[in-house]
Amino acid sequence: MLCGIDEAGRGPIAGPLVVAGVVLKKELEQLNDSKVLSEKKRELLFDKIIDNSYNHIVFKSAKEIDEKGISKCLKESITEIMQKLSSNASSFLMDGNTSFGINKLEHKIKADATIKEVSAASILAKVSRDRYMCKIASNYENYDFEKHKGYGTKAHVEKIKEFGRSDEHRFTFRLKALGEEKLGVQKSLF
Repeated sequence: MLCGIDEAGRGPIAGPLVVAGVVLKKELEQLNDSKVLSEKKRELLFDKIIDNSYNHIVFKSAKEIDEKGISKCLKESITEIMQKLSSNASSFLMDGNTSFGINKLEHKIKADATIKEVSAASILAKVSRDRYMCKIASNYENYDFEKHKGYGTKAHVEKIKEFGRSDEHRFTFRLKALGEEKLGVQKSLF
């Protein structure tokens, strides 16, 4: 059986990276890349996926991303998923253009739109991350996390200009809008 793997939160300037792995127990309808589905549709599919799959979801905090780098956090998350779901899956497929140097991990660009298991993983990752950002929003009222989910929208950048970064922000993600220069290039893992 195939385990599809996808992530949400690689690019935002606040909040966690969330990586999900899914092995479907049965065929599910209406699965697609989470980015093309409405929030309401993602929420409905989330419970169906949870109920009809073997799955594992990994969160990596903004602090972990700053300390280890996004690539290492992705690699650790994928490795954990592969270990947790190895008794349910015979192959592993990640959305994207790299396997991060991980043995037995295949990759395919746009797999989240074409492979049901990866679509399901895309939905679990996106909904889990969005729910987290909405849950913490009341603790960080100055930033409106429930609106932009930590992505670098103009409104979010304006909030950072006004209030600075919180402990949910990624300090290593530099913002041109704030006049920040790029940090040194991160070391490759492969």
